[in-house]
Amino acid sequence: MIIEIKAPTPGESITEVQIANWLVKNGDYVAKDTEIAEIDSDKATLTVNAEAAGTVAILVEAGETVSVGTIIARIDSSAAAPAMQQAEVKEKPEPVKPEPVTVQKENPKTADEPGIKITPLARKIMEEKQLTGREVLEQLGHPRITRQDVLNASEGKPQQVPTYQPEATATSREQERKKLSTLRLKLAERLVSVKNETAMLTTFNEVNMSAIMNLKKQHNEKFKEQFGVGIGFMSFFTKAVTIALAKFPQVNAMIDGDELVLHKYADIGIAVSAPKGLVVPVIRNAESLSLADIELKIKELAGKARDNKITLDEMTGGTFTITNGGVFGSMMSTPILNPPQSAILGMHNIIDRPIAVNGQVVVAPMMYIALSYDHRVIDGRESVSFLVMVKNLLENPALMLFEGNDPVKVLLGLS
Repeated sequence: MIIEIKAPTPGESITEVQIANWLVKNGDYVAKDTEIAEIDSDKATLTVNAEAAGTVAILVEAGETVSVGTIIARIDSSAAAPAMQQAEVKEKPEPVKPEPVTVQKENPKTADEPGIKITPLARKIMEEKQLTGREVLEQLGHPRITRQDVLNASEGKPQQVPTYQPEATATSREQERKKLSTLRLKLAERLVSVKNETAMLTTFNEVNMSAIMNLKKQHNEKFKEQFGVGIGFMSFFTKAVTIALAKFPQVNAMIDGDELVLHKYADIGIAVSAPKGLVVPVIRNAESLSLADIELKIKELAGKARDNKITLDEMTGGTFTITNGGVFGSMMSTPILNPPQSAILGMHNIIDRPIAVNGQVVVAPMMYIALSYDHRVIDGRESVSFLVMVKNLLENPALMLFEGNDPVKVLLGLS
């Protein structure tokens, strides 16, 4: 029976996909549910599985773009599975032992060799020291042997050998051309549209990470034992962002036509570098999750992204994005907006730097943070205040228990 494999649809409004890569060869026998191809669209990468066991006939070459529903391969389910073939084991021949070579030392008196000039005094000393011209030449590096050369050779002193100058080799000017994936083309289109269609600005601040790093050091093992995942920086940043978004709802808003949409929930996108490009899986209702829940969700989504298993639904609907260039060593950058969102927070690497604390210079683990925002939606005062609140929450993690409020005021019932 011949089974047709058609190009799947990654989601609504998508009419074309690209055959990114075939995971099997034409004529291969595959088992049922074996992944046989990777499909790229402008939103996600999908895998195509064999619907039955059989022999695969590939109809569309890798790199081609086809319409959704196009037959890209056929499987002959009536084909029998090939028998396993045992590899032939070849006996290795016994290594041939080389015959010992006896080297007879030349008579010093007849030690002259073609191309070697020896002064009379040097020849006399060579006879006394029982040295041949070749032995002296090996340490010398030039064809005329003098008295001092022989004395140096007899005492084992190294000679000044001319420096070898290798011939210059031609540098390569080869080029390689690769077709851009559909995902990369769409990403490029979106990034250019952000620059052209938004009034993007970036504000910066810095965070003293001492409190969080000390907290991790004290409780990470117990946390990992209880929840099965370690304490990461991203969960603290996510929690701090959700609290700050509640205080500054304009940062959690977006433009829809001539209307401003204010979200009363926080769906936080976490930018992840995947093999096919940057993807942004979303943590739904992050404001209601604990640090452990956030860490577990990040681990799950990041794993799917790296394995190209992330679904379209898991990457849509975010209201705010966090990106961490620090994992690649970035010290400072201006993250670009993820439309239609109005703001994105950039994390960077942690570097020990001298800072002033209570009038004293101390060395502390510092991180620069950056908030890029759409000035059409968010004013400068709101963006700066939002970032300052995130900074304060990270430097004083206990404040997250009180939603960013002063615990003393909470205790006293003061507003």
